[in-house]
Amino acid sequence: MNDFQKELILNLRKFCHNSIEPHMEHDDAEGKFRMDIFRGLGDYGVTGVTLPEEFGGANLSYLDYSYVLEEIACASVPYAVTVSVSGMVQSILMDFGTRALQEQYLPALTSGHEIGAFALSESHSGSDAANLKTTAKKVPGGYVINGTKMWITSGGIAKTYIVMARTGGEGAKGVSAFVVRDGVPGFSFGKAEKKMGWKTSPTRELIFENCFVPDENRLLEEGQGFKVAMGGLDRGRVAIGAIGVGCAQRALHESIKYALTRQQFKQAIFDFQGLQFMLSDMATETEASRLLVQAAAHSLDSGSPNSKLCSMAKLKATDTAMRVTTDAVQVLGGVGYTAEYPVERFMRDAKVLQIVEGTNQIQRVVIARHLKKEYEHHA
Repeated sequence: MNDFQKELILNLRKFCHNSIEPHMEHDDAEGKFRMDIFRGLGDYGVTGVTLPEEFGGANLSYLDYSYVLEEIACASVPYAVTVSVSGMVQSILMDFGTRALQEQYLPALTSGHEIGAFALSESHSGSDAANLKTTAKKVPGGYVINGTKMWITSGGIAKTYIVMARTGGEGAKGVSAFVVRDGVPGFSFGKAEKKMGWKTSPTRELIFENCFVPDENRLLEEGQGFKVAMGGLDRGRVAIGAIGVGCAQRALHESIKYALTRQQFKQAIFDFQGLQFMLSDMATETEASRLLVQAAAHSLDSGSPNSKLCSMAKLKATDTAMRVTTDAVQVLGGVGYTAEYPVERFMRDAKVLQIVEGTNQIQRVVIARHLKKEYEHHA
């Protein structure tokens, strides 16, 4: 880290310690999201890290962003995810939105006064996202959307939604992208999902019943919605990778701290070689994941995103988060399985990181496709 990054993270750590940590045990149990915390992150300047200053962003790099998300995730994976998904909506608007849409929606998002959400998945089209069924029928002046979206992060608390809907035939070429605002007629929410983890981050079904969206709220041309969706995924995968690193780092921290103080057989359990091997592996995997995420972030900052590297970063970091948090519970033993210590919460929060932004099985498919192209090219 350079001096600026060190100061940024040190101050952010203080905010997380003072404003997020004291609430997490209670809010996880109650499933409570605090908008004042999110706005506090906005006041600190980390809800629009990579966006230009003219729209209220901090105009920082994706490497800076990876440090920010990792630090927030050390305190709360759900709040880091909320920042990440809202950031992806901002990037999509920046890349594919008209100037009018950017001016209308970005300032509230970058400032943390509002949250953005991304609506692609449906009950029968998760990994096979191009098979989505929600329709957008052309009518004078705009489109009428009908259908449902499932498992939408920040559903119900977000104000601006990027929604993918079918305007044409089957497959990816029939999909278009729209900006839909909370509160417009015909747009409502289903029940809040009851989940294993991310309990402070609401996940809801979106319901569209003859929901009118004006022409100016379409992103790019008809049939280019999948380009919009995929355009945000590389950045989203790096972001989720960074969150995975933060999740693993916190679990590692709690494990070492506990192992140094817990006495068994008249010595600290840290001094048992079997535990040292486990902790060493946890630390090595966490650091390897961090370096891979940073390499992928560098590729985004270079202006030539490396999709293979982004998928590798997401795959490695989130698999590591699951493994390290599981081992952390084992290190802490019986108390690790209770809510007295945070490792069980981080273990639950780690699981879905392997699923969102493309499952880790899909990441392996993406990586393999890139490998095939590279080797066929050199053959």
